[in-house]
Amino acid sequence: MPVREEVVIDANGVCGAARNPIDDVIASRLSCRQFSDSPVARSTIEQILRVARFAPSGANIQPWHVYVLAGAAKTEVSAALLHAYEREPGEHVSEYQYYATEFPEPYLSRRQEFGRLFYGSLGIEQSDAAARSRQTAKNFAFFGAPVGLIVTIDRRLAMGSWLDLGMFIQTMMLAAVGRGLQSCPQETLAKYHRILRPMLSIPAEQMVACGISMGHPREQARARLMPRADVEAFASFKGFEN
Repeated sequence: MPVREEVVIDANGVCGAARNPIDDVIASRLSCRQFSDSPVARSTIEQILRVARFAPSGANIQPWHVYVLAGAAKTEVSAALLHAYEREPGEHVSEYQYYATEFPEPYLSRRQEFGRLFYGSLGIEQSDAAARSRQTAKNFAFFGAPVGLIVTIDRRLAMGSWLDLGMFIQTMMLAAVGRGLQSCPQETLAKYHRILRPMLSIPAEQMVACGISMGHPREQARARLMPRADVEAFASFKGFEN
């Protein structure tokens, strides 16, 4: 008979990691924006990708492709992205719309709270456009991570394949945590597909979905910065009365 695992919530609202190894990995994942320069072996990334390929995929389509960058190749791509960000403002946009044009509640309040918490944690006033721009620029150096990934999807597929892609990306990030690494998914890199396409030989049928920074965090996170809604706020239960 399987043992029922009890869920424990700590002061930060995070599931008690020690109760279940899988819960530990999920609750420990965070969007890291400060990496150490400790190298990550190609074999480690290959292990992560080898596990992530088992993410769910409707009809086993597997719509993803990953371009893995390190060393001089990553440095070259980073320099090109930063140049485009600094010298060509407003000229680069993603091939898909990530955010809604207008946010209804509760999403508007959550987004505003994110801005207050994120920039507040960095000591940046939300009105300080220059400081915010400098923080955004760190995306293009993959936040100092030794590995950068560019993830694409075949544009000829439909929205359902984007569900598959999301599950694949999440599985990659969880597999990284299981190996002592952290990551940061970066939609903003998708804006620079015109820069990335020739540099990485990305074929025309592939759409750049996002980038991911991956490596060892500079320091262990002491507390989760972003709060998450309680289960009661997003889940409805029926049929459990008995």
